[in-house]
Amino acid sequence: MAGFFRKLMPKRFRKSGVTIPVVRLHGTIMAGGGQFRPPLNLASVASVLDKAFAVKDAPAVAISVNSPGGSPVQSRLIFQRIRDLAEEKKKRVIIFVEDVAASGGYMIALAGDEIIADPTSIVGSIGVVSGGFGFPELLKKIGVERRVYTAGENKVMLDPFQPEKEKDIEYLKTLQQQIHAVFIDMVKARRGHLLADHGEIFSGLFWTGGRALELGLIDSLGDMRGELKKRYGEKTELQLISPARGLFGRRQPGAAIAGAVAERFAASAVSGLADVAEEKALWGRYGL
Repeated sequence: MAGFFRKLMPKRFRKSGVTIPVVRLHGTIMAGGGQFRPPLNLASVASVLDKAFAVKDAPAVAISVNSPGGSPVQSRLIFQRIRDLAEEKKKRVIIFVEDVAASGGYMIALAGDEIIADPTSIVGSIGVVSGGFGFPELLKKIGVERRVYTAGENKVMLDPFQPEKEKDIEYLKTLQQQIHAVFIDMVKARRGHLLADHGEIFSGLFWTGGRALELGLIDSLGDMRGELKKRYGEKTELQLISPARGLFGRRQPGAAIAGAVAERFAASAVSGLADVAEEKALWGRYGL
């Protein structure tokens, strides 16, 4: 509506600058989430991306990425949604890396027609990792007997309360290699003509923005405000596209009895602590 009234105004009263919509994709990438850890996944960013690409007069959409990775599925879904919208709306996508775009974060960054990073950003980690803990000896010490009944010999594969089995590890590595191959194909499809001949690009290593530029993982060094004003003029305005919020700045839980709300809150608190620990481990890998 604002755009309609703007067109009715005499030219001398209209803004002469370009407006660039900005989307912030920050955090660990996970399918689930809660009030203690807002998730970064397709469901949480789809509407924001739709709004950004719907800004008709914008020649480009700027996306700020700051993520240590997480779910490869959600990373690829976000990547694909950005590319689909870019082609549908005929807009250029410029990705700006902040602290880190590693693993799944870099997979999302591949959606950009250009990737721009700070010289001290962390970029790369093109690999796949799985982690967990094992507690078989703990059960013996505390006198607990593990009882599991299955139909299917592999239903308890990689059970943390049982000793590791070599065949389970080999199967997991096979899955990792398959996912890694998809990641590598994405990098080559988007940046194959720019990549340096370096044997460790797909090894899981990560680099600073300066080194990532030398390797062809990004296109240039810079910051969002400076780069956009240099390209589109000093009067360029950055319009941050934010997700819809309910009353008091958060989504409302809907009608529910007090007991149910309290029960959900308690459950969220417990799972939230585990989520925070997992998130800290992801960020900690890059010294953040």
